[in-house]
Amino acid sequence: MTEKKLPQSSLVLANPFRPAFLGPAYWATWLMIGFLFLIYLLPISWSDALANVLGDLGRNINAKRRRIARINLQLCFPESSEEERKQILRKHFRAQMRSVLHLGLVWWGSKKYLQQRIILRGQEHIEHTLARGKSVIIMAGHCVGLDAAGSAILMRYPVSGPIKLMKNPLINYFIVKGRARYGTIIYSREAGLRPIIKDVRAGHVMFYLSDEDLGRERSIFAPLFGHAKATIPVLGRLAKSCNAEVLPLMGCYDDKTHQYIVHVLPALENFPQGDDLIDATKMNQSIEELVRLCPAEYFWTFKLFRTRPEGEAKIY
Repeated sequence: MTEKKLPQSSLVLANPFRPAFLGPAYWATWLMIGFLFLIYLLPISWSDALANVLGDLGRNINAKRRRIARINLQLCFPESSEEERKQILRKHFRAQMRSVLHLGLVWWGSKKYLQQRIILRGQEHIEHTLARGKSVIIMAGHCVGLDAAGSAILMRYPVSGPIKLMKNPLINYFIVKGRARYGTIIYSREAGLRPIIKDVRAGHVMFYLSDEDLGRERSIFAPLFGHAKATIPVLGRLAKSCNAEVLPLMGCYDDKTHQYIVHVLPALENFPQGDDLIDATKMNQSIEELVRLCPAEYFWTFKLFRTRPEGEAKIY
């Protein structure tokens, strides 16, 4: 089968404002966006206090997501006590709600204000890689405050990457607008990786989420916290194709200073090896290291182990 080629104009994700967004079908969405704007105008300590209340409420009423998170924590932190895992779970739901209330920060905050609220640590690892003539792939842990964490990179470097769109086009409009306002090039999933690779070779930084479960057909099984995880075996190939080093990134929130602390770790050593399983295992080991930086911030409500090896029972 020959690969379908998209015209160049369709590769970059179009993000126009549609007149239909003003129609009744989107009025509820506009109310939510207006609420986020009001939250953005409040002192951040007030919005964080509200996030704690709403997060506790969400944890109590969303039994399905609470159960998924509890199973994930039991699998990944068997050495922790039940009480310790409960505390992580409680903090996680609060952090998840906080990241929603902070969307206004990412969408409307000035660059100066964002640099006060989003602190980048480990930028020297990026600079060291670039100084050696290598490209940079940022391998982000799937933290709840991913938009804020990503802004630490977007404000400083030209970035290219794909986006997974939501069902609501108006929400997509604000998300894409917020991520693209510093010059980031955002591609639709249909564009594939080729245009991103081209951008990275030309000097852009790639922002890559490595822990998505895209099903058995597109994955191999590599250990994550000691359990088989359906893992996309692409990162090693991307690093080789782009002559790039892979730098792990995790966003953690300091609820005392009300700042995001975004950690960039040193580049993965001896990566890639050229063997998909070895490279996927190395990648997952790095994800474990990121998660341990701030366990409550990882996206535990995802079904991390949804796809199982042949013959193994479903976990959730």
